Amino acid sequence: MSIDLTMEVAQKPNGIANCKPKSSLSTQYGGIHAGGWVDYLPSSFVPYIQLCRLSPPAAFFIIFFPHFFGVFHAASVRQSSVEDVLRVSLILLGGSFFCNNASHAWNDLIDAPVDKLVTRTCTRPIPRGAITPRAAFIFTCIQAVAAAFFLLLLPNGTSLATVPTILGTTYYPYAKRHTHFPQVVLGLCLTWGIMIGSSAMGVSEPWMDESTLSLLMASILWVIIFDTVYAHQDLEDDLKVGVKSTAVLLQNYARLFLIVLYLGMSACLFACGYYANMSLAFYSVTVGGCFLSVGAMVFLVDLKDPASCWSWFSQGFWMTGAAISGGLLAEYVFPLNGSFW
Repeated sequence: MSIDLTMEVAQKPNGIANCKPKSSLSTQYGGIHAGGWVDYLPSSFVPYIQLCRLSPPAAFFIIFFPHFFGVFHAASVRQSSVEDVLRVSLILLGGSFFCNNASHAWNDLIDAPVDKLVTRTCTRPIPRGAITPRAAFIFTCIQAVAAAFFLLLLPNGTSLATVPTILGTTYYPYAKRHTHFPQVVLGLCLTWGIMIGSSAMGVSEPWMDESTLSLLMASILWVIIFDTVYAHQDLEDDLKVGVKSTAVLLQNYARLFLIVLYLGMSACLFACGYYANMSLAFYSVTVGGCFLSVGAMVFLVDLKDPASCWSWFSQGFWMTGAAISGGLLAEYVFPLNGSFW
């Protein structure tokens, strides 16, 4: 399908097929930023900021949050020192920054023929010609090498733990052509950061721990929920172009799908606390906070309104990220003897 799209676009002036961007859509990771700190940068930097989804920084923190979850989950169980927690968190923050840049640049490089045909994304830097495919590829490689450098500062086993993330991130742009569940691929490659964070804290095989696996499953469901909402921004164009997603597959049943995932996420977070013998702090802040924040989005978002979908994606995720982080942080800072149960 990608070959056909490329041929169609090539016949259009400036390589853009009927691109009639709406300003409101184009600021929703469509290649146009909404002002702010980006305006103070040299103009040559701006397309790369757009390419990396750094304004707003929601996409970056969705990558960093799972690493943070993994660090504090391991630290709370092992009662690691504050110095180790801060050191590993800062290293993973730097690595996540460059991983974010590389992954989004790679995604846009592969997706450029499709992005030209979608109203919201036709003004992204590569489709509009602000960054050439060759420059985007070189940029991707540089950012990937920079991300890999941070692994040198972590235990040897952590490098091996990153393999699923690397494979999933590389494949993700193609998943939109092969399956209606690219959100599952995205969920795995983003939230595997939990395993990376746990490994960086010295846990040799975090994927063998029931509590860590439960946290991973909850986070995967979280990403699928949020990205399904995000995908509804382009539902009309995706149906015409042939891009696959859970939004395209489910359409009128999407809300029910989100509710099922929401309940599954809540159950997995409960299991995470149960298997790790966590206290009331985790259940009240993390389980309760996520139940309220994700539930609010699932029931209140207007899936037919791109502005509503964008608002919940770019802002609503902070509440959930803060709830998971807050509960794990409380469990680490205020350890209690004995579990809540």
